[in-house]
Amino acid sequence: MPAGLPPAQAALLGCAVLTGVGAVRNTARVAAGESVAVIGLGGVGLAVLTAARRAGAAPILAVDVVGAKRELAMAAGATDFLRSDDTLGKEVRARTGGRGVDHAFECVGRAATIRAAWRATRRGGAVTVVGMGAKDDLLSLSALDIFHSARTLRSSVYGSTEPDREVPELAAALAAGDLDLAPLVSGTVSLAEAPAALDRLARGEGARWVVTFPD
Repeated sequence: MPAGLPPAQAALLGCAVLTGVGAVRNTARVAAGESVAVIGLGGVGLAVLTAARRAGAAPILAVDVVGAKRELAMAAGATDFLRSDDTLGKEVRARTGGRGVDHAFECVGRAATIRAAWRATRRGGAVTVVGMGAKDDLLSLSALDIFHSARTLRSSVYGSTEPDREVPELAAALAAGDLDLAPLVSGTVSLAEAPAALDRLARGEGARWVVTFPD
């Protein structure tokens, strides 16, 4: 870790940021000018937004069921915020010339949101599943849809990263000001306050709450 790195931001590198940035950079290989949708705006989803902005993607559509996530999404790099509902596919196409996005990132881990990401993606586009789901939550797609849409469906485990190499790279970018993780830190809490912070995350409040320990 470079000297002077903000500890609260550095604490996010090992999981949320490495996963989100790696999904964009290593798995999907998002290029400048490509369109992106991110479904699920927890710490990982917000990191995906940050990485998409760094990659030069446009537009970048942030999607969540919680309207209060809008401000976080825009600070992290989104160009648009959409509520996750039955009109999502139509809203995405309206913002992408009727095509759908080049890349959709599912950061929830549910069959329903994977299907939503699939429907939001253009013909020939790519869906990257970053969220870890349950083994009994089965995903169903028609054989004709898979053939006709020509889309790619894949997962990104821990951002397809090599931590020994990529954590130092991200730390250097953070120290140089090329990577802004401040929007991902909603605040710091003591260990005794951690259960309440987890409850806040479950309610969709904030991005990441960082536990600090006394010296």
